[in-house]
Amino acid sequence: MDNWWNGLIYKLWSPVYDKFFNTGLFLKARKEIFQEKQFAKNQKILFVGVGTGADLELINHNGLEIIAIDHSDDMLKKARDKFKNSSIQFIKMDAQAMDFSNSCFDVVIGSLVLSVVPDADKCLKEMLRVLKPNGEVIIFDKFTPKDKGLSLLKKSIRPIIKLLGTDIGINFEKLCEKNKDALSVKEDNPVMLNGMYRKIILSKINA
Repeated sequence: MDNWWNGLIYKLWSPVYDKFFNTGLFLKARKEIFQEKQFAKNQKILFVGVGTGADLELINHNGLEIIAIDHSDDMLKKARDKFKNSSIQFIKMDAQAMDFSNSCFDVVIGSLVLSVVPDADKCLKEMLRVLKPNGEVIIFDKFTPKDKGLSLLKKSIRPIIKLLGTDIGINFEKLCEKNKDALSVKEDNPVMLNGMYRKIILSKINA
């Protein structure tokens, strides 16, 4: 996958994305993750790979400064159209090279983004870079099983799935190991499809 291909694929996905990924099991998982989350007043929140704004529909925006980024113009348009009268800032930006200063967000949220970007490690590093010390990264995404690799079936279909704009072969434990000096795992729980999809909360370790 690369940004050019993702731009093309998510242009095609954008008209129907919510019908697949903001309903049924996906909506149930999103609600489980975000409706119970309490944000403090005046917190600065970053949504990385905001897509059509599915997660934004589940939180109370009052008193928050929210910035939402995505690399797809078409997905961003869907999100902007949903929140025309809000103060949310929607910005086209590469999650692997963000235009934000270090340590400027209280909470960084990445739903179904580490499995989409061309380089998950770069994306995670950027999420941690822009996070304030002791801030939280909230992740909702699909990863390989913790204690074993992909099944033969999943290995065989992985290249095809990538053509659709996502990767079923990302190992979160390896990502953590690469960034072990910068993060601490506060929570890691299965939320969907026998643990393929997980809710993960990270905190940033003070440098």
